[in-house]
Amino acid sequence: MTTTTNHINEYNYNLPPERIAQHPLTQRDASKLLIYQDGKIAESQFLNLSEFLSADSFLVFNNTKVIHARMLFDIGKNKPIEIFCLEPVAPFIQQELAMNVQQTCIWRCFVGNAKNWKENILLEKTLKIESENVIVKAKKVEKEKDSFLIEFNWSGNFSFGKILEAIGLLPLPPYIEHKADDADEERYQTIYAQQNGAVAAPTAGLHFTKNVFDDLRNKKIEIDYVTLHVGAGTFLPMKSENVLEHTMHKENILIEQKLIEQLKLKNEIIAVGTTSLRTLESLYWIGIRLIKKESNPFFVPQFYALENQHLQISKVDSMQAILNYLHENNLSKIEAATQIMCLPSYEFKIVKRLITNFHQPKSTLLLLIAAFVGDDWKKIYDYALQNNFRFLSYGDSSLLTLKT
Repeated sequence: MTTTTNHINEYNYNLPPERIAQHPLTQRDASKLLIYQDGKIAESQFLNLSEFLSADSFLVFNNTKVIHARMLFDIGKNKPIEIFCLEPVAPFIQQELAMNVQQTCIWRCFVGNAKNWKENILLEKTLKIESENVIVKAKKVEKEKDSFLIEFNWSGNFSFGKILEAIGLLPLPPYIEHKADDADEERYQTIYAQQNGAVAAPTAGLHFTKNVFDDLRNKKIEIDYVTLHVGAGTFLPMKSENVLEHTMHKENILIEQKLIEQLKLKNEIIAVGTTSLRTLESLYWIGIRLIKKESNPFFVPQFYALENQHLQISKVDSMQAILNYLHENNLSKIEAATQIMCLPSYEFKIVKRLITNFHQPKSTLLLLIAAFVGDDWKKIYDYALQNNFRFLSYGDSSLLTLKT
């Protein structure tokens, strides 16, 4: 299992702080669009996206919705305790079910200022929801390596989603320096967000507007959706110099049967964002695991793809294996989890083009871009830096074609 190079420093570039977009543009689709194909780079605006897509394109979006994952509990000291909800643990691990739980639940969380949260001390906060006073309590259950298991209890007949909406704050990325405000509530969310559960936005989708969707529809370009609930791990830096020593975060995914049927037939598949791409590529390997009759086929470990790339199994056969499973078990969708890591030796099985923003140096997302376009990632990022593109979550966009 090798990559072009396993040293993270090979996937580094100088990103001046002033190039990191701190706020979105007034108009979503006014962002710049870099187009990369056949080794050549062009430039346009995102509102012209449909001009660069063929009529047989099939766009796949991630319809996850960012939740108010950050909670602050005042303990009478200078700094409050900050609890950042990462993923549900009990009574459900699926975000959709966990958000509808009432009265009590357990989540895996980051805890800021944890040293001031003494053992057995119960954090409490009172808030008002629909004219009713609600008491929310937080209790440490277990310390893990980088996180805590936190048990939440609350009064009233409200869902945990409703509690987070009332008590929580929007979790902007750490490189955005201002506190979340009303503008962020709207703009750090795609206009098609539906499924509550992400703690970070699928930022490639932030550029899409009704006008852009109308242009796609007028060109008869088809679209569909997956759900991958983006985890905070997307912002975790690579701490190890060898990329193979990095532990990828696990994320939950949801895919409907009708999309799998489409993926089996379509060729010009375009992922809107790295999260959509990771979901689609994970889907291929889920099909492989079913074909091989492996245990726990609906989980893709981070190096599974790299360890099995010698297999010559088509996308069609992989998708058919999943469809057979759904038919045999009378299911209309699959729920799965993935840790897939797309390193520069990865061979993409489903996605041919990618719409994405510009990513942090030495990140797993930049490794994915290097896997997709090869060494030309350096040329693409040099162009973006030299031509005043805005970087990261609120930055500009690119349309990249797989380098074969």
